[in-house]
Amino acid sequence: MSVGWEEAGWERVAAGVGRCRLPVWDCTAGLVVGTDAVLLVDAGSSLAEGARLRAAAERLTGRRVTHVALTHPHFDHVLGAAVFAGAEVLGAAGTQALFAPGGRGREALRADAVANGLDPRLAAEAVDALAPARHEVTGGRELDLGGGRRALLAAVGPGHTGHDLAVLVPGDPAVVFCGDLVEESGPPQAGPDAAPSHWPAALDRLLELGGEDARYVPGHGAVVDAAFVRAQRDALADRFGVSR
Repeated sequence: MSVGWEEAGWERVAAGVGRCRLPVWDCTAGLVVGTDAVLLVDAGSSLAEGARLRAAAERLTGRRVTHVALTHPHFDHVLGAAVFAGAEVLGAAGTQALFAPGGRGREALRADAVANGLDPRLAAEAVDALAPARHEVTGGRELDLGGGRRALLAAVGPGHTGHDLAVLVPGDPAVVFCGDLVEESGPPQAGPDAAPSHWPAALDRLLELGGEDARYVPGHGAVVDAAFVRAQRDALADRFGVSR
């Protein structure tokens, strides 16, 4: 039997749309619920965390997750994906090659997880179980979740990584899941796979997607508005010496 958003451990962002902030790395996972399908946005940092997300989503909806969208290929957002058996896993173009068995991307993912404090055994277990995204998004792809609920997946990077995917859920208000292109709980982190010179333009694309009245869900931290995204865009342009 399904329950309410708060009872199931989710924060309601808009009708049929919610998110939760996961412990340790304060990573956001999102949920978009239609009458025919359920979309999870990001899958947590380990198989155990993915399993907890799956249980929470099923408790809320009374149904299984049918689609998983990965906003970018960092361990705290993807290592729980393998527990969603049968779900259609989607990522930005290039993630299939990055996660291919035996590839350097998988080793980098494991090493990053361990360097950030994940138990080495759990990191290796999750990386070994990780399958490449079944479907890659180049440009945009719309999902019809049923009952008038739609989600648009848009490849808006590079920026935070070379493979940034945003999820727009139209409505009143619209909701945009930003991944780590936007962070509220601290300054955006630019690792070795970031594309700093392209990052401000990626935020411009987020703003074009959602518009002025949307609610923007960062990869880490509280839900923000368009003004926050625009201010972060300007700060990144100054930080990386990108002309506005």
